[in-house]
Amino acid sequence: MAISTMKIGANIKEGFKTEIECSHNFVIDQPKQGGGKDLGPNPLEIFLSSLPACICAIGRIISNQKKLNVRGISVKLEADIDKNFLLGQTEEGRAGFTEIRTYVDIDADMTLEEKEAYLKDIERRCPIADNIANVSSIKAIVTEPCCS
Repeated sequence: MAISTMKIGANIKEGFKTEIECSHNFVIDQPKQGGGKDLGPNPLEIFLSSLPACICAIGRIISNQKKLNVRGISVKLEADIDKNFLLGQTEEGRAGFTEIRTYVDIDADMTLEEKEAYLKDIERRCPIADNIANVSSIKAIVTEPCCS
């Protein structure tokens, strides 16, 4: 097993603008109708976009490893969520997505059965799909300011 630790930072000051520190820094915000300034995608869009991006990346890794002639992969995603729960308007239900559907178009000279097997291999190796489908330990730890 080759465990490695990824590190990401997030800072929010005023409003909902959250600056993300990673290999390519970016901003997450809320739409104007939600109280933000619409300076970037919202956290749900970021979360969801990681799945089709990972499917594409893992698909490319597998096609390179197996020397498959995959010209392209296109993924569309739909997800259902109870906004009333996340907004605190109800205690029934859950905060997360109740269903996530991906529609994967594989541009390759493969039969339908070969594409389905290829997609199954992608799903098996995709860390984002794995983290959505399975429980990962999440530890929220309050830290003291380092410098005053």
